[in-house]
Amino acid sequence: MAATGSEKQGAKAYYVSTPIYYVNDAPHLGHAYTTVAGDVLTRWHRQRGEKVWYLTGTDEHGQKIMRTAETNGVTPQAWADKLVTEAWKPLWEHLEIANDDFIRTTQKRHTDRVQEFVQDLYDKGEIYKGGYEGPYCVGCEEYKLPGELLDGEGEYAGQKLCPIHKKPVEILSEENYFFKLSEYGEKLLAHYEANPGFIQPESARNEVVNFVRQGLQDLSISRSTFDWGIPIPWDDKHVIYVWVDALLNYATAVGYNENQAKFEETFPADVHLVGKDILRFHAVIWPAMLMAQGLPLPGRIAANGWLMVGGEKMSKSNLTGIKPQDLTTHFGVDAYRWYFLRAIAFGQDGSFSWEDFSARYTSELANDYGNLASRVAAMVGKYFGGELPASAADGEAEEAIHAGLAKAVSEADRRIGEELDFQGGILAVFDFVKQVNGYITEQEPWKVAKDTSDEGRARLATILYTAAESLRAVAVLLNPVMPETSRKLWESLGAEASLGALADQRIQEAGDWGRLPAGTTVTKGAVLFPRLEEKPTA
Repeated sequence: MAATGSEKQGAKAYYVSTPIYYVNDAPHLGHAYTTVAGDVLTRWHRQRGEKVWYLTGTDEHGQKIMRTAETNGVTPQAWADKLVTEAWKPLWEHLEIANDDFIRTTQKRHTDRVQEFVQDLYDKGEIYKGGYEGPYCVGCEEYKLPGELLDGEGEYAGQKLCPIHKKPVEILSEENYFFKLSEYGEKLLAHYEANPGFIQPESARNEVVNFVRQGLQDLSISRSTFDWGIPIPWDDKHVIYVWVDALLNYATAVGYNENQAKFEETFPADVHLVGKDILRFHAVIWPAMLMAQGLPLPGRIAANGWLMVGGEKMSKSNLTGIKPQDLTTHFGVDAYRWYFLRAIAFGQDGSFSWEDFSARYTSELANDYGNLASRVAAMVGKYFGGELPASAADGEAEEAIHAGLAKAVSEADRRIGEELDFQGGILAVFDFVKQVNGYITEQEPWKVAKDTSDEGRARLATILYTAAESLRAVAVLLNPVMPETSRKLWESLGAEASLGALADQRIQEAGDWGRLPAGTTVTKGAVLFPRLEEKPTA
């Protein structure tokens, strides 16, 4: 889906990335959660009129992918091609993810640049050869510190487990190449102190700061026990450590060493969205690599929490993975996009349940929002033949609505656009929706309609114009979150003909009262949020 909105040529793009996801299996709710958050954020900034670049993609090298492919009897490349084509890209299209690029780490535009980056570090003396032995988690593709490991129980009794995957680690002994990560501890701490918002939320920042203060070890950046990876350019018996390979996607995808103009207009990322389990890679290793290369650091590393089902982190490895399509089939894509950002404070762990989703859908989407849109369209049709009347009798009640909208726009823009507080921004808009519902209940237009005097007609016109104009603003504000629903509402209000495409409406102008002109044809379209059927059974 192509980006829309005006772009200032030569200006630095607002650049947002997701992690690039392992293609060892199909995506689950956790992957979609981060990707939808990035999509909402970048759509929001597009509707600010900013130049935006949104990147996502897949991580296709490493031992985990190689073993999965072997288990399925195909080559790693064939496995990656299959998953990307049949699972990852189709899901992002299904969820209306408006990414500007999709990077795959097996693409030549990436592999060549990774070799050049690593070669340059080697030439600068930042990389040396050495030996290492330690506990390694294939799931994390990471050596673990002994103090991090868990004692196994039951079938894993007597073994040490990865704290994330809860599976035994392997003791690996290799002759590898190392990056001098230990030399960057003080520089990283200085950057964290000078830029307190660099790592979010604060709990994540504190974790990283404490980790770096304990002292950093040099990072093994190659593997020699398997060959599914990018070869070290000066020693093809080694492949580049998958995390060094993967992190560089944020640079290679935007023209590093290939398209300097694009690189300068895009890099570094303004926001890297990551899961908290991969925070250290992004907040320690990645900035140290950039420092070593003399490149600018990203603006913010924002770690989202885990989605929990039955008290456990959602993942394929513990069998709590749920397909997003299981939910979109029942609730719809827009409700899906809305629910997780509404129900869970971004940066915190959050629990998902079918019952909670159903309750919020019925109460907030169907009853508060959908019913408001339906009632207003029906009353404009009934009392004014579908032609939006002019507001002619504003009073204190209308002034309160104007003030409420201005507050909603300001708060939502600050929370979503600046603070990545999606929940707070969505709630600000829905508080306004509730205010408009309350306004209609108090003004009782169905009773006012019985007064056929000029004063009565003017009052009725004012009430319905106020409600319709409020919905116009809500359609703009919720477009980044629920684009299909907003398009339907936009069409119902007749706004396309008078105001133009919804995607071109500016967030900052959503609160400018009176933008929807009188005389617009309002139609009662399809129900925005249909009544839910019974929960499907397995």
